[in-house]
Amino acid sequence: MGKKVNIDGVPTLMLEAINDVSGFTLVDVRRDDEFTGELGHIQGATLKTLGPDLMKYLNTENKKKPILFICRSGARSANATMMAMDMGFETVFNMQGGMIQWNQLGFSVQR
Repeated sequence: MGKKVNIDGVPTLMLEAINDVSGFTLVDVRRDDEFTGELGHIQGATLKTLGPDLMKYLNTENKKKPILFICRSGARSANATMMAMDMGFETVFNMQGGMIQWNQLGFSVQR
């Protein structure tokens, strides 16, 4: 598992040499074309685009569920993490570096 840190008030999972994201519900907040595009997505991730789609999803989820938010670089997923925290979610993290970092580390992707 990556190292859990706090960056500017955002709980963040730092990717390391291993890609163990088990134990988290993976929520990718990019657009559909990005999810299936060049950077791909992590197997098992659910696409919930930042905005109304993500809000609808969060309004129906268990607030105790551990969620890891993912985007291209980590910026949109940081916003999603803060949004979830504001809604009372207890165990949410931003994936540091997003899919750019994931790909740079050579981890497996789906397109």
